[in-house]
This record gives sequence, structure tokens and C-alpha cells, in this order.
Amino acid sequence: MKIGIGIPNTVPGTSGPLVLEWARRAERRGFAFVSTIGRVAYPSLDSLTALAGVAGATSGIGLVTNAVLGPTYPDAVLAKVAGTVASLAEGRLTLGLGVGARESDYLPVEREFAGRGAAFDRQLSYLKQAWRGEAVAEGDFPGEKRAVVPEPPGIPILIGGHSKRAVRRTVEHAAGWTGAGGGPARAEPTVKEIRDAWAEAGRGGEPRLLGLAYFSATQPESGDEYLRSYYAYAGDHADTIADGAVRTAEKIRAIVRDFEAAGLNELTFTPTVADPDEVDRLADLVL
Repeated sequence: MKIGIGIPNTVPGTSGPLVLEWARRAERRGFAFVSTIGRVAYPSLDSLTALAGVAGATSGIGLVTNAVLGPTYPDAVLAKVAGTVASLAEGRLTLGLGVGARESDYLPVEREFAGRGAAFDRQLSYLKQAWRGEAVAEGDFPGEKRAVVPEPPGIPILIGGHSKRAVRRTVEHAAGWTGAGGGPARAEPTVKEIRDAWAEAGRGGEPRLLGLAYFSATQPESGDEYLRSYYAYAGDHADTIADGAVRTAEKIRAIVRDFEAAGLNELTFTPTVADPDEVDRLADLVL
């Protein structure tokens, strides 16, 4: 089980310098990667921009978006931005992508919410072409197309979501899958579907399967207000997510075993408190 830690880019009180200090500590303590979560219509630091800064502040730790809402970006812009971050990070970027469930994230960018699934399918094909250096955009002269980004280091994709389409996209386009909040029990059925579909499609090796656990290693109920705000759109499910955050040494250690038993091979602990000491507290418990 590879264990990473999220940076608190959506937690109130997080600043740019705090993010960089958090990432440096995570690298020193031996986490496999740092990750982000993110939305458009929420007061937070942008995932890819934050990871560009982290790329310069670190040298070896992996970087994961978990997950960027792909269809909120024009295809060429996402290809260029992600390709740039991957180049800055010298190949350490994994791009977690999903479609999201909140129309409010599509309204500010004037993108169609109802058609996001079809747009995402087109985007996934576009990204792979663009990152191979193929001509995908109109150039400076009529009828000419050019690549939108110099060919970056390989960018593995992880697909977010629990639908049948998420399973299909994982097998067709990605290196693996990333789960949302809800714990091992919510992830396990999708993990099984992906493993079965992966084998049926003749994909070699094992898919990357990333779980997410919200945590606070400081005190009971730390971060509850933030989680309920972040997931307010989900109604009662926001309470389920907040109540599922692990906040004691016993529960933090146990959830690693539970995700592994559910068939996942990577886990990110996503913070609910913007305190860099959380990095060391968590490392003392799980590394």
C-alpha cells in the first residue's frame, strides 16, 4: 500500500507558503505522494497551480490531483496546463480527473453541466493525442493544426467516479481509478468492477486504485465544519462523510488495513485541518 497525504488546498486558512511547507515536510517524512482535492465554486487554491509550486519546492515526491473536474476546462487549456506541471515536476504528476456532481462548479466557467459525460470522453482522447505531441489545435495559418504543448513526460491518468462509465473510462484511458470520500465500503464494489473489467480487456499489470480518507490527528471533530460546508450540496451525505473522517490513532491505522482489504493499493489521507504539524503526526502513525 502506497500512502500519500493531501495538501489542505481547500481548507480555510491555507496559504501558499503553508502548502509549500506542508509538501516539504511530506517529502522529508517519506510519503509516496501529495494530493489535492478541488472545486471551482469554492474558496480554495487551484489544484494544478498549487502542484506547480509544490514541484519547485520538492524533488522526488509524487504529485496527484484527486480530482480535477476535467470538463470545466477547455481541452487545449487542460492539456497545456497539465503538460506544463508535468514538465516542471519532471514526470512526477498523476492527473486524477472526474466530472463532478455539482452544477455550481460548471456555472462560473460557462460549461455545460448536462453534457459533461460526453465532453469528458472526448477530452480524454484529446489529452492523450496532445501529450503525444500530435497536432490537435488550429495553428497560425488557415487549415493548419499544431501541437498545443511540447511532448511532456508521461502523465498517468486516474479516473474518479463510481458509475459504470467511470469503470469503462478507467479501462480505456487510464492507469487506474481514484475514489471519493465514503470510506472502504463505498470503494470496494467499484474496485472489484474495475479489476474484473481490467482483466477482461487484457490490460497488463495491475490498475492503480487510490482510496481517500479524511483525517485529523489533532483532536476529535476537528474539521467537521469544513467538511460539512464542502459537501453541503450532498445533503445528509455530507454528515456521512464528516462522520467518516478518522481522528484517532487507532482509527487512522485501522483504515489503512481496511482499504487494503477492500482491494486498493494506494491511499491518500486528506486533511481537514490546515496545520503543517499534521504531516508529522500522521507520518508517526502510518509510515
